[in-house]
Amino acid sequence: MATVNSIKATARSRAGKGAARSERRAGRVPGIIYGDGKEPLPISLDYNELRLRIYAGHFLTTVHDVEIDGVKHRVIPRDFQLDAVHDLPLHVDFMRLGEGATIRVNIPIHVKNAEQSPGVKRGGTVSIVAHTIAVRCRADAIPAGIEVDVSDLDINNSRHLSDIKMPEGVRSVERRDVTLVTVVPPSGYAEELKAAADAAAAAAAAAAAAATAGTPGEGGAAAPGAPGAAPGAAPAAEKK
Repeated sequence: MATVNSIKATARSRAGKGAARSERRAGRVPGIIYGDGKEPLPISLDYNELRLRIYAGHFLTTVHDVEIDGVKHRVIPRDFQLDAVHDLPLHVDFMRLGEGATIRVNIPIHVKNAEQSPGVKRGGTVSIVAHTIAVRCRADAIPAGIEVDVSDLDINNSRHLSDIKMPEGVRSVERRDVTLVTVVPPSGYAEELKAAADAAAAAAAAAAAAATAGTPGEGGAAAPGAPGAAPGAAPAAEKK
């Protein structure tokens, strides 16, 4: 069962930009509740309370009971607007949730066991490519996050959506080949690999050259009478 937060609001008698500005001057934030086949309901919320809810995190994936004049409306936040300069809440949209409603939400990625990753142990860094996954699930069973285990990832290895087992009742609406997490190499890693490859190639070439030099007929003729000398070669004259 998903956590349900309660928040109080008042109904707004007027809509429009002028009415919204009046609400903000009074220390409140205009909003609206829509959906479930009912008429949109303009509302007003306390600025400080809404600000705390937004900055507490997981605001857009948390179900709320908005209480208006003693009546509770089961909703989920769908969007909110912040001031471009001060990041202060300016407006919020809530969507009504009917009984057994199924909704689409973006669930955050939670990386686990990064310290066990072979790539991390070699100096690599876990890079989160997709911070959220779009899923469809029941409104009363929204998971807090999707865990991505990277304990077996080496440098330049990745974890894709197709590698993840979704919680029961949760269905991804993303492409299955989406990359979620990758282990990126440390600075200078490519240069180190190239240097190692060049050294290995040079060692192999040197070994081949040495083998060629020691082969009769290729690295110079063997001395007469010495092992490997050509048949019939005359022995060296003896000094008297």
